[in-house]
Amino acid sequence: MRKPGTAARFTSTAMADMSTDLALARLLQLASPALPVGAYSYSQGLEAAVEAGLVRDAAGAETWIGGVLAYAVARLEAPVWWRLHAAWSAGDVADVAHWNDIFRSTRESAELRAETLQMGYSLQRLLLELGEFDARSLAPLRGIAEVTFPTAFAFAVVKWQIPARSALIAYLWAWLENQVMAALKSVPLGQTDGQRLLLSLAELLPGIADQACTATDDDLCNYAPGFAILCSRHETQYSRLFRS
Repeated sequence: MRKPGTAARFTSTAMADMSTDLALARLLQLASPALPVGAYSYSQGLEAAVEAGLVRDAAGAETWIGGVLAYAVARLEAPVWWRLHAAWSAGDVADVAHWNDIFRSTRESAELRAETLQMGYSLQRLLLELGEFDARSLAPLRGIAEVTFPTAFAFAVVKWQIPARSALIAYLWAWLENQVMAALKSVPLGQTDGQRLLLSLAELLPGIADQACTATDDDLCNYAPGFAILCSRHETQYSRLFRS
């Protein structure tokens, strides 16, 4: 015979599991390469590194992608994303605008700036067109001038009640997967090489997320001059597949 309260506890647990499962599904959707925000169009300087002869094989691709991940994404983009998520969670639109402006101002080239603005706009528009949020609930996001991609991504995560740390790791994974896909096309590399790169570099993501959660404002830095130079060179590169 079932003890009193067992059914209620079961129902409560089942509902919690359903909520967690739905959050996971939404997170997978946000991190998917099928998300129509145009991420596949950009290489973030990787194509220029290939043109310059700095990336010629899988080892070179791992060095380049790992370097950008460590010196640009981990030390600036990830902690800024964490601050954007905190600001959206608190309903502090002024703080959101502040960190959105900070991130936009750190884009070293015209192509990098155009990339984050185009992807931010596309995700903002997608959230409206999906029909899950009405215009009123999206008003704070639409009120941000020149919304960047991490700002829009963090907004969606908060609205869908996705756990912050998991969402940041997924955000980093989406960036990494896009870089590996760009390497497959531009180096070029085989599919198995790509999977090896993902296995190796993905091991860094939990640590980067933890670092982002605890970084102070004084810790923020994206000093990576080689990356900035090659991103700028890409703007005048004669033959190219990607928009950055």
